[in-house]
Amino acid sequence: MGPGYPTESGKRIPRPEYLDRADDVLGAGGLLSAMKEDVQKVRYPKKVRALAEMEAKAVEIGLYECNIIAGLLQTAEHARAVIGAAQPPYSPDDVERMVAARLARRSVFERVPAPSIHFVLEEAPLRRQVGGTMVWRRQLEHLLEVGQLNSVSLQVMPTNTDAHPGLDGRIELLKFSDGKAVGRSDGLFNGRPVSDPKQLRILELQYGTIRAQALPPRESLAFIQKLLGET
Repeated sequence: MGPGYPTESGKRIPRPEYLDRADDVLGAGGLLSAMKEDVQKVRYPKKVRALAEMEAKAVEIGLYECNIIAGLLQTAEHARAVIGAAQPPYSPDDVERMVAARLARRSVFERVPAPSIHFVLEEAPLRRQVGGTMVWRRQLEHLLEVGQLNSVSLQVMPTNTDAHPGLDGRIELLKFSDGKAVGRSDGLFNGRPVSDPKQLRILELQYGTIRAQALPPRESLAFIQKLLGET
């Protein structure tokens, strides 16, 4: 495994020049690259590590996705189709490395005690049949399986709804057992990760507003089931 592919265990600390590549490997949505630019302002973790390590330590994970199905929720086939669509294209070996890295992150669901994980996904990406009908159906079935875990809350934001704070893009929040947290929003603070309590409060307010506006978890699972029934 080359230096551009940090291990999912986080034992290897990537140098700044490799952080952009690490974003691709981990599906980190810009979090690691943003940290490269502003690492001194991120008090936790103290060193720049793979997103997988932060997820492995978090006791609460909150994620709103605007344009995709969250990496933590992707099946292997869905991830392969998404990564394989990149331009310029990755080599087949690189694609498989990225898929494996993304799937390895799903071990967060098996932790004991399990972290509390909250997802809000937009309706439009759920309707996009990435990889073809069978891959799409399996992806939705996987969402239903994960959404029924006691530690997971999965909500759908209907397309036919009022404007909300997530229209600028992804929002993610990671909270840790020591009371510290890291958050990031595409639309705030130049997209940089923040840990300052005042900035985190703004992120939490936006994420809370999004969760309140989305369908409740039970209705969201029923919504996904209805999508499956439409084909």
